[in-house]
Amino acid sequence: MLNPTDLQRLIEIITEELVAAERRAPAQSQCACHAVLYECCPDRLQGVLAAGASRLGLHASGGAAGAVATMIDHTLLKPDATRAEIEKLCREAAEFHFATVCINPVWVALCASLLRGSGVGVCSVVGFPLGATTPDVKHYETRRAIFDGATEIDMVINVGALKSGDLRLVERDIEAVTSPCREAGATSKVIIEAALLTDEEKVTASTIAKAAAADFVKTSTGFGPGGATVADVALMRRVVGADMGVKAAGGVRDYEGLKAMVAAGATRVGASAGVKIVQESQGQKTLASTSGY
Repeated sequence: MLNPTDLQRLIEIITEELVAAERRAPAQSQCACHAVLYECCPDRLQGVLAAGASRLGLHASGGAAGAVATMIDHTLLKPDATRAEIEKLCREAAEFHFATVCINPVWVALCASLLRGSGVGVCSVVGFPLGATTPDVKHYETRRAIFDGATEIDMVINVGALKSGDLRLVERDIEAVTSPCREAGATSKVIIEAALLTDEEKVTASTIAKAAAADFVKTSTGFGPGGATVADVALMRRVVGADMGVKAAGGVRDYEGLKAMVAAGATRVGASAGVKIVQESQGQKTLASTSGY
């Protein structure tokens, strides 16, 4: 239960976002189900997705596999990852043209060096995986990762502060990361660890992340009690609207899983099975071609 002061702050944040959204509202109508432009509504495009498309309007000349790869953060975050495994991750990322490699901070400089000129970004994690460090530590960790070559930062919120109703601390925590990201032109993603939250807390966390000018909200670390779910992705998309990215991470292991997340509103997917997912998408594209689609 939020105390009156923090409840008032949440109301202020939501009101500010509604006013800002009204001012930004385009002339085109939005669908009520996902709060995106009607032409992009996942429900409306479900038939196309079911036929094998994973994303529309990306790399139209590059085929389905290219579109799939560009929305995947090729991920290796296990604590015992070796240099050889990180080097392999980078080779795969360059070969398949993934959006980024997502790795722990200790590997950022190496990955930035290996991927220079490849078009693949380097994503590092901050406050990972618990989120239980102070804002000033997350601020420094962000700046150091960017200095080492990170182009994207996935930070974990202070889950305990959120569940305690301390929304001002949650705000400061997120802004400690989004501020240096904005200054450096890096992309910021806010991991809310949805499996630990009630729906009300998911709405609150996503709203605060948007107010802090994060570029994405992200479902999970992959180290919590559960990973990405279609319901969580859809909820987060409804909260943040069309202006922010939504990253699904944790448990997306195949092409069917990726398509389900995209249909729910995800624009990026974190996966350690990125190569498998792309290869499966290539197989489905070949099957569709031979079937006359």
